[in-house]
Amino acid sequence: MLIAVHLLQNHAPSNLNRDDNNEPKDAIFGGVRRARISSQAIKRSIRWSPHFRTPFEEAQLGHLLAVRTQLLPEEVRKRLEHTDLADEAKQAIIEAAARLGKGERNPSSEEDSSDKKRGRGKGKGTAAGGEEKFKTAQLMFLTAKDIDHLTTRLSDIVRTKGIDYLQALQGDNLVGEIGAYEPHSVDIAMFGRMTTSSPFKDVDAAVQVAHAISTHGIETEFDFYTAVDDISGETGAGFIGDTTFNSATYYKYFSIDWEALVKNLNEDKNIAAMAVHALIKAAMFAIPSGKQNSFAAHNLPDLVLVEVRTDNIALSYANAFVKPVRATAQMSLLEASAKALQDYIPQINGIYNLKAERAFLSTVPFTLNGATSCTDLAALQTWLAAQGVHA
Repeated sequence: MLIAVHLLQNHAPSNLNRDDNNEPKDAIFGGVRRARISSQAIKRSIRWSPHFRTPFEEAQLGHLLAVRTQLLPEEVRKRLEHTDLADEAKQAIIEAAARLGKGERNPSSEEDSSDKKRGRGKGKGTAAGGEEKFKTAQLMFLTAKDIDHLTTRLSDIVRTKGIDYLQALQGDNLVGEIGAYEPHSVDIAMFGRMTTSSPFKDVDAAVQVAHAISTHGIETEFDFYTAVDDISGETGAGFIGDTTFNSATYYKYFSIDWEALVKNLNEDKNIAAMAVHALIKAAMFAIPSGKQNSFAAHNLPDLVLVEVRTDNIALSYANAFVKPVRATAQMSLLEASAKALQDYIPQINGIYNLKAERAFLSTVPFTLNGATSCTDLAALQTWLAAQGVHA
């Protein structure tokens, strides 16, 4: 079973996801420049959304949520604090944890951040207080259980084979000595994990997230601003600057492979169902945080379409907007986008004889033959549960 989520979301002037020049990300699609929000930024906003995390925390399942960090050795250090190991043994374990994971010449993380990622070196880094912290060469996506397991295994190696033995272990030999660990994390199961030279198992993502693109062409705009010094008493601006922004109606697409998700979650269908419902709700509410203090573009989707297919065939409807939509005196960009989607869906599915159960929420005119029109989010979730996605 494949679950697809399609959103039309209009954002007021904003700069939600910046490039290296601090300008809104964009892309050429259909020969026209479009506004873009990267899938990495979307996934991060979902993972840290309370709509995604709270259901698991309230169910005392917070251990099923992971974090991405280079500070694995420091997390190991915390777990060693109350053990009876000698300080030399503890230090050897921390340094062994720092040797896990291979660095890359131009490493990239799965998720974007407004902070530049620096200091991706081996072994050591310096914290804000000047204290030395050990880091892995790559960012790792880990659960608390992953770190607990690693700490236990490294402690066992020191106790049974000695400090010198552990210090001599490198690369694959170290990984092999620790042994592989099967993860049981919701966000790793959904978005996958890739590590190199690590005992933590790689996981193929069960959820695919497209880069959001505008349904129409865009032009980047500039805001010239000034700041007045409140104390100096001087006339004029104490500071001048400019920021870039745009406003766009975005098409967003998510694809969830139900069987793959259940497999990644060790066949626990209850947790998988919780994860799907949490993901869909978070996809509606979560917005990347870039420059939101300046723009406050908190706009929810005006159209949410959910499809459930028994055939494992993923289908994005981005090509509904290859020809960019245009607003008219009678039709807004949102309405024109909904109309383009409404026309394209039966056309592409009809050509390939594809079947799906569908339900939608919409604030704009939108109809699909055979699709269920839901009055609110709760009704949409009830419909989804009736399709077999339930605890």
